[in-house]
Amino acid sequence: MSEPDGSSPEARASRRTPAGAADDGVVRVLSEVAGGPAGAHSRGHRWWTPVRVLLALTAVVFALGMVQKASCVEDGWTDGEQRFTHMCYSDLPYLYTGRGLAELAWPYSNDAEVRERYPEVMEYPVGISYWAWGSAWVAQLVTGGADLDERRLQPTDSLFGDPEVQDEIRAFVVVNALGFAVLALLSTWLLARVDPRRPWDAAAFAAAPVLALTALVNWDLPAVVLVAGALWAWSRDRPVLTGVLIGLGTATKLYPLFLLGGVLVLAWRRRDLKPFGLAVVAAAVSWLLVDLPAMLTGFAQWKVFWSFNSDRGADLGSVWLVAAQAFDLDISPDTINTVSLALFGAWCLGVAAIGVLAPRTPSLAQLGLLVVAGFLLVNKVYSPQYVLWLLPLAVLAVPRWRDQLVWQGTEVLYFASVWWYLGGELAPGGGEDAGFYWLAILVRVAGELYLCGLVVRDLWRREGEGSGGESGYSESELMPSSR
Repeated sequence: MSEPDGSSPEARASRRTPAGAADDGVVRVLSEVAGGPAGAHSRGHRWWTPVRVLLALTAVVFALGMVQKASCVEDGWTDGEQRFTHMCYSDLPYLYTGRGLAELAWPYSNDAEVRERYPEVMEYPVGISYWAWGSAWVAQLVTGGADLDERRLQPTDSLFGDPEVQDEIRAFVVVNALGFAVLALLSTWLLARVDPRRPWDAAAFAAAPVLALTALVNWDLPAVVLVAGALWAWSRDRPVLTGVLIGLGTATKLYPLFLLGGVLVLAWRRRDLKPFGLAVVAAAVSWLLVDLPAMLTGFAQWKVFWSFNSDRGADLGSVWLVAAQAFDLDISPDTINTVSLALFGAWCLGVAAIGVLAPRTPSLAQLGLLVVAGFLLVNKVYSPQYVLWLLPLAVLAVPRWRDQLVWQGTEVLYFASVWWYLGGELAPGGGEDAGFYWLAILVRVAGELYLCGLVVRDLWRREGEGSGGESGYSESELMPSSR
């Protein structure tokens, strides 16, 4: 007997069943350690719901990531060799003294004395600068504060080695780490609730090796949680909230802006552009409101993010660096800017065509993954923590452990290689062993292309080809919820 929507009771029950060991080959094999996949009458635990299990898993993985940085924390990041050989490098301690945070200087101050002491300003969007500045205040409160007038009499190049400042640096990193942990937990919670029928898809985020390894390298998790929030808001058919979160994310890192392209494609497929218009307006307003304090107090300092990235040449992790070093090419920043922009534009047009023409309706995560991956593939730099940009999109776009392990394995290889390269273990500048670093870059590129290929394949599969667990979401699961 069929239900009013034309499906059988068994089919409806199947759609309500959370994904798990029964429909993921890797999990099915691993579950044999605990007796195999759960039976049809398994009811689970009254308190340990899937979301709570995922939150606990996130906490454990994040704690392991903090432990991995312990050797650098102990010496205050003063051992220039250990930070690379132990792979515990972080930008946070160096920017604490290098950008005036040790003196609680407002990142967008145009005060002549501040700028004379700190000619280099925060080269990040305003959301990160605000977070770092607030964390510096908390760190100094925790350590009992500092005599800032006396500190301003010290040469800035001596601050990093000052014992008092070293205590503040450790406190600053811990304050940020605790804040990042909260953001990681919130990201897991949001991803698990994008589709309540499939909360376990978020396990690939909660247990991600790349989350443990890269979360403390820089301030990327504030943008990650806003992307996760945007995916959740869109799944609830809340375009204004989606736009607000995208705008806040863009004020923190540029890449959340690319989600608006996915929103446009989905609105086009539904032949209703109103959600896209609402999302764009909400994103623009929220971005402007967050940026205004910086623009009004130091417009020249606010512009540094844009000029810094425009003037940057071929840098770590990029195919441009491989080309420049392997073939001894002198590629100017202008050439890279022009060619990478053209390639990215062509990539976006291709993603739009796929999104409009594919037999299956894409999810926002799938479109977002394709666009962000394209940006990273042609970008002039790929810092190791940029993998976090893809992580919340990838776990929903390709919800299969085999594929997650393959992709994250390529990222872990690159993570190790870049630190050994910087530490001289893999000789830079075309030395005897630099070829391994180039190979690691190309392996990472192959991993991203692998993910993109899987998304395109899943979208082009007709209904009934493969199961949701083995080939991704079915069309009904990819449509935004009306709840």
